Amino acid sequence: MTPMNGRRNKANDVCFANLCLRPKVCGCWKGMGIHMKVIFMGTPDFAVPVLQGLIDAPEHEVTAVITQPDKARGRSGKLVFTPVKELAVSQDIPVYTPQRVKDPEFIKILRDIPCDVIVVVAFGQILSEEILAFPKYGCINVHASLLPRWRGAAPMQWAILEGDKKTGLTTMQMDAGLDTGDMLFTEEVEIDPDETGESLHDRLASLGSGLLLRTLSAVMEGKLHPIPQEEGESTYASMLTKETGRLDLTWDAAKLDRYIRGLNSWPSAFTGYRGKTLKIWKAEVLDRETGEVPGTVVETAKDSFTIQTGRGCLKILEVQLEGKKRMDAGSFLRGVHVEKGERLCI
Repeated sequence: MTPMNGRRNKANDVCFANLCLRPKVCGCWKGMGIHMKVIFMGTPDFAVPVLQGLIDAPEHEVTAVITQPDKARGRSGKLVFTPVKELAVSQDIPVYTPQRVKDPEFIKILRDIPCDVIVVVAFGQILSEEILAFPKYGCINVHASLLPRWRGAAPMQWAILEGDKKTGLTTMQMDAGLDTGDMLFTEEVEIDPDETGESLHDRLASLGSGLLLRTLSAVMEGKLHPIPQEEGESTYASMLTKETGRLDLTWDAAKLDRYIRGLNSWPSAFTGYRGKTLKIWKAEVLDRETGEVPGTVVETAKDSFTIQTGRGCLKILEVQLEGKKRMDAGSFLRGVHVEKGERLCI
């Protein structure tokens, strides 16, 4: 390939392009003297943009992808690839799906794969010290919080649930602890007042690739300045379950709103109505007191209904009744006659 605005040096097969659109096809990146072989470990949607960024980067080569095993889905029990595996297969990258990445037999396989660094993004398994130690540059993790705030499995959601004003991403040199390694680079974002778990997930996922590439450039240039975490400032983001979404209507309205937003789209926030589960997808906090028992419907309107909480009121704007589709409150009210004085509770 002869790149745009450039020419090929046939003697050493190096492209002297000002702008090469397909450097890996052209091969010009081989003459740059900066070629890092990367094993990528990741599983869900969040990890996909980071892997794509590595694939597209001319200075890096993804030599293998390690992801969680395929899972059976639906009534048919059909095995489904993880999102990371789907991308890797489409790019003809070797994929491994060990049940336990720490198994000695798999570690032998891992050691035979060309590797300067292992990049880990929401992989879902704990790495052994043997794995952490064998790559030339160790293992680098892209973590979805501003460490040491929110170590653990669900940092994005807990940042919203606890009312944080900002969050972000941290690249970390992994050690044997749970998200305790030295911090390398960070990317900070503000949490919007109407932020949901889903919207924050998408925003941070889009930033992960750039932060990782900046980190790897510093690794290659020997310009890393790792910063130890302050243990006293750490918090733990426990794994989410369906039960996390059970709303206690004696909480104040602001906290209930954070849970509704933070647990959207999974596991979702819910209460009960007339013996059925009622998911609440969107609400608005009202600075209003009625003296009614928390959970009581204090007002109904054409497109919403309002309940009293432990402090303040909550205007319900989008719901999903058990067995029904998700819908705006107006559509729900046209099918269900919600009466003032009724109570939502489980």
